[in-house]
Amino acid sequence: MLARTLGSTLRATGTAALSKGPVAASRAGASRGLSTGVLSRSSTNPRPSVVAPWSTIAKNSLSASPRLFSQTFRPSHGGITRPAEGEGVRIEFVDSKGNTLKTVYANPGDDLLSIAHEYDIDLEGACEGSIACSTCHVILEPDVYDRLEEPGDDENDMLDLAFGLTDTSRLGCQVHISKDLDGMKVQLPAATRNMYVDGMYFPSPPSPTSPTS
Repeated sequence: MLARTLGSTLRATGTAALSKGPVAASRAGASRGLSTGVLSRSSTNPRPSVVAPWSTIAKNSLSASPRLFSQTFRPSHGGITRPAEGEGVRIEFVDSKGNTLKTVYANPGDDLLSIAHEYDIDLEGACEGSIACSTCHVILEPDVYDRLEEPGDDENDMLDLAFGLTDTSRLGCQVHISKDLDGMKVQLPAATRNMYVDGMYFPSPPSPTSPTS
């Protein structure tokens, strides 16, 4: 009886020990495995930071901004000074029929749009020289046209919209005066195509008609 009881007790104790050992070992192993896994991801293959890339992008964007603005910025036209008496490049502005409007003198480097505004000549410049309209369209003499640099793509695009386009048409804001252009004539077209768009021209309302009896 005592032997059987002692044997049962020993077997129960052994079974408990055996069952406790694997569970404890298993838990310990799982704990080590989870801990090791976390350390492994954070040390050998860390997650990319969500903040860092945006910080880098923002920094790069800010540093690039001045370059972008400097590439697209165009100085506003106007504010030129008239040359001293007896000096400067002589320019004759004429209307669409060839009649002289005004003869003026300008400094080399000035553009036709600014010159026209300085001398109160009716040459529009709705976009202020940013090559976004054709309201400063002028017509030049062939020999004068040939002395100038070729118009760029932006200017050609706007000239395609100009009223009364000719082979020697240019945008006044893009024509800069040089000494060899002394005595040049600049013809103003009869109208500009985008007067309505730029709000510079408002058609008169139709005349009232007498009611019919």
